[in-house]
Amino acid sequence: MKSITKLVAASAPTKPERLDVSIKHRHILGMRVDATSYEDATQRVIDWAKAAESRYICAANVHMVMEAYDRGEFACTVNNADLVTPDGKPLVQALRALGLKEASQVRGPNLTLHVCEAAAKEGVAIGLYGGTPESLNLFTTFLQKRYPGIKIVSQISPPFRSLTAAEDAEYTQQLVESKARIVFVGIGCPKQELWMAAHHGKIPAVMLGVGAAFDFHSGRVKQAPVWMQQAGLEWVFRLKSEPRRLWKRYATHNPRFLLFFFTQWLTSLSKQHGFEAIGHD
Repeated sequence: MKSITKLVAASAPTKPERLDVSIKHRHILGMRVDATSYEDATQRVIDWAKAAESRYICAANVHMVMEAYDRGEFACTVNNADLVTPDGKPLVQALRALGLKEASQVRGPNLTLHVCEAAAKEGVAIGLYGGTPESLNLFTTFLQKRYPGIKIVSQISPPFRSLTAAEDAEYTQQLVESKARIVFVGIGCPKQELWMAAHHGKIPAVMLGVGAAFDFHSGRVKQAPVWMQQAGLEWVFRLKSEPRRLWKRYATHNPRFLLFFFTQWLTSLSKQHGFEAIGHD
């Protein structure tokens, strides 16, 4: 584990990354998080999709930050994304603590619906990658009822294991030939972020890592009440729903995030006051 004394180095990127200077951002434990909004993110997705640009978007939470903190290569994967939204409420609070007072939450499942609504209006074809055949069918039915006329041109449920090179090539070809210009990727963090980065430049579409969005909107998995989401307690709801799968993740990541970010915040305050003092001399 990194010592706390190394947090200063972790608060900024160590390698070049793709940055859109029009989006304000901060590095939280070395991982970039953008201060975007549902409206801004959706418009960017639609514009990129219409131009058939290969892009990828990460919806970041504490789990992703700590995966990036522990694994430098994964940090580079996220930092090279075209957009990193603050999916988790703790990250919104962290952005505000680091000076971006206007930061707001942009959850992957909610962004999915915003983008699907815009895609239906603009006639932009979408594809789905991840989940089970049942969840994809349920999610497709949900989208078709909610957004009549939406073009869903590809549904791929890959096996829950590492793909062979031949399988990956086949799925990639299916997505390309489908002419989907937006691909929702729901295979979980960090797998989906690594998949999107690996297929950047290969698939002429905007790829969005949306985690459990397929299961949430198909009704297979319940979402936390809005008040819990807004209070930053969504993780409590999810832990109660899936204790065996999630307890170790939360027990490992959450306390470290609080401690390490508090240290980063104190360091940023010290630097800020130091610079202010120098400026007054």
